[in-house]
Amino acid sequence: MATAALVVVGGAAVGLGGSVGGSSVTDAPRAAVPVADCGPGSRPETDIQGRVPLADYVSGRAGEGYTCNTRELARHGTTGGFKVLRYTDRTGRTCAYYDNTLLFPRDALDNLVDGQGTVVLDMTRPSRPVETTRLTSPAMISPHESLLVNKRRGLLAGVLGTAATYPGILDVYDISRDCRAPRLLSSTPSGVLGHESGWSKDGRTFYTSSAVQTLVGVDLTDPADPETLFVRPGVYYHGLRLSSDDRTLYAANLGTPGPTLLSGAGLAVLDVSDVHERLPDAEPQVISTLAWDDASIPQVAEPFRRGGRDYVFEIDEFIDFFELTGLAAFPRSPVGIARIIDVDDPRRPRVVSEIALEVHEDEVRDGPQLLDPGALFPAQGYAGHYCSLPTRRAPKIAGCSMILSGLRLFDIRDVRNPREVAYFNQPLVPGERLALPTLAGGYAMSAPAWDRRRGQVWYSDVNTGFYTVKLTNGVARLLR
Repeated sequence: MATAALVVVGGAAVGLGGSVGGSSVTDAPRAAVPVADCGPGSRPETDIQGRVPLADYVSGRAGEGYTCNTRELARHGTTGGFKVLRYTDRTGRTCAYYDNTLLFPRDALDNLVDGQGTVVLDMTRPSRPVETTRLTSPAMISPHESLLVNKRRGLLAGVLGTAATYPGILDVYDISRDCRAPRLLSSTPSGVLGHESGWSKDGRTFYTSSAVQTLVGVDLTDPADPETLFVRPGVYYHGLRLSSDDRTLYAANLGTPGPTLLSGAGLAVLDVSDVHERLPDAEPQVISTLAWDDASIPQVAEPFRRGGRDYVFEIDEFIDFFELTGLAAFPRSPVGIARIIDVDDPRRPRVVSEIALEVHEDEVRDGPQLLDPGALFPAQGYAGHYCSLPTRRAPKIAGCSMILSGLRLFDIRDVRNPREVAYFNQPLVPGERLALPTLAGGYAMSAPAWDRRRGQVWYSDVNTGFYTVKLTNGVARLLR
C-alpha cells in the first residue's frame, strides 16, 4: 500500500491523532449471496440458506449434519473456541493449535471432560490428528480471541482475556523447532488487558486490544523479554491485523460513546509507521474512518490484494449489543455479516460488497426460525463471527464461521459479487452430550485454518470440537 496507515473497523477512534472522516454509504444493498450448487456426496440443507430448522431436530436429520461440496476427514475433542491456527516448523512437521473455551471459568464444566488449555495437534496425517500436549500457562487457559501464530519467526502468542477483561498476561512460545512441543519463552503482564490481538508480519510487534478502551503495542524483538511500547486509552478496538509492510493495521472498532452505549461502528484508518520504526514516543495516528448503519459488532478485517488494489475482508459478529435498543429489538437489531472493503486509498475506504446468507435477511429473522435450537440466544444465533483467507495474494476463497450455520465458504474472485460455494455444519443434537452452558445446534466461532496443498480447511465448533474438512467437487481448486 502506498500510504502507511492503520485501518480500524469501527467509528472514529477516540484519543488518537490525525484527520478523521466518515461515511455510512455502502455500494450494495443487504441481500444473500447466491446459494451454493452442491455436487455429489453432499448432504444439503433442507431449508433456506444457513438454516437448521427445528423440524430437522425432531426428525433426526440435524444429527446427520449438513455438507455441500465438503466431507469430514477427522474430528477431535468435543469443544472448540475462537481460533484454529496452522504452522509448519523447520523440520517440515505441521501442527494445528486451537483454544477450546469461550469464557473461563464459565466453560469449566464442559472442559472437565475435554480438558483445559490450548490444544496442540500433530497434523502429519490430517485425517488422524494426534494431540501432543495442552498449553496451560495463564494466557493459554483463556486466550479468548487473541491466539495468533507468527510464521516468519515461528512464535505462538496469546493474551489472557476476557471477563472484562483479565490482566493482559502475554504468553509467547517458540514453535519453530518442534511445533508439537511449544516452548514457553515468556509470560508477562506486557499486554496490559486482554481480548483480541494483531501481529506484525516481521514478528517484532504484538498488538493487543481490550475492547474496554485500550490499544497496546508490545515489542517482541526479544520474545523472552517483551517490552510495552505504548498504551492508548479511550479506544474501543476489537481484532487487529497488519498489512504486509507492517505500517498499516486493520482492526475492529466497536464504535464511540454517544447517545447509546457505543455507536458508529464501521472502518477507520490509522498510521503505525512510527511504531514500526521504533521512533521515540511513537503512537498510531488516525487517517480516516468509515461507518455503516447496519453494523453489529465488528470482529476482524483480514487484508488481501486483488487486481492491483488493497482490500480487507471484514466480518461483524452476533447482533449489536451496544445500542441501548439492541437486545430489546432482538431479533431485528443489526446482525453480523461479512463485507469486502476497498482500502486502496486509505483516506477513502468503501464497502464494495456484503456477504450474507438467506437466514440473515430481515424478512425471515423474526419468523419461524426463532424456534430453531440456539436461535434466540444472542451470543449464538444466526450471525457471523470469524473469517479467514488462505492467502493475502489474490485469494479466490474465504471461509467464515457463522455460528448456527456452521462453516461457510465463499468464492471472492469477483469482489463485487461473492457467492457461496460450500459449507459444513455438524450441529449438536439435544441430549447428545452434556453441553452447559452452551445450547444445542451449531456453535461455529473459530477463524478457520487452511491446508492449500491438500484442499482442506480446519475449524472448530464450540459444541462439537475440531474438524478436518475436505473440499470436494472441484472447490479445492480455489485454494490454488
